[in-house]
Amino acid sequence: MAGEQMVDVSPGMQCCAMQWKEYTIGFGDKSFKVFETIGLEEPQLEITEYLESIENAYQLIKELDSQGGIDMLLFCIRAGNITATHQSNYKLFYEFLCERKVPIILAITNLERERTMEDWWERNKRTFDKYQIQVAGHACVTTVNRLGGRHGDLYEESRVTIRNLVEKFTADEQKQAWIGGEKLFVSSMRKLKGLLAVGSHVTRKDIVPRLTKRCGISRDVARKLATMIKQDAVT
Repeated sequence: MAGEQMVDVSPGMQCCAMQWKEYTIGFGDKSFKVFETIGLEEPQLEITEYLESIENAYQLIKELDSQGGIDMLLFCIRAGNITATHQSNYKLFYEFLCERKVPIILAITNLERERTMEDWWERNKRTFDKYQIQVAGHACVTTVNRLGGRHGDLYEESRVTIRNLVEKFTADEQKQAWIGGEKLFVSSMRKLKGLLAVGSHVTRKDIVPRLTKRCGISRDVARKLATMIKQDAVT
């Protein structure tokens, strides 16, 4: 989308769920705030991963709210088998974080070897139905930018496709951006508990230090949020 590499893809980089980074990307006569967010690597979470997700989610929701909310989600996956991990990430961001209130677009990468990139979607779209992954649109693309020849043409085609989808689903502020807030954070973390590995148990004492030390929340507010996360409902 940016037309240049903006993300650090170092193989040794440590990543955890909900880890994020902000970018400003401009094209045409518009500028877009893009928040690149790390998803789950496995369909289930260990306690440490869950607690890291609490910290990252709070900071992310706080920053998104300050920027005016979320207009759309771009769900990026590599071409290959669709798995339970893809389904868990779909639920994490679309259902848990955004409560199904913003459009989600699927971008499938690594398709430069296809005769026509769209062929991959035609072969695999029913698999997304099987995993109950429903999207407002999709883009079959490549991120391989080898100047000249077929790869260069496919890269340019991909860039245009992604940009067109972004413009379509954010055009003229077609609807008010979705804003989460404290209740959304609590709701997301409660639902995320459902992805904990069997036998894992999180206590309020586990959660409070994460919110106070890492997120700068007062102890009283941290206890309140931790209690709400542990409860069955958000009031």
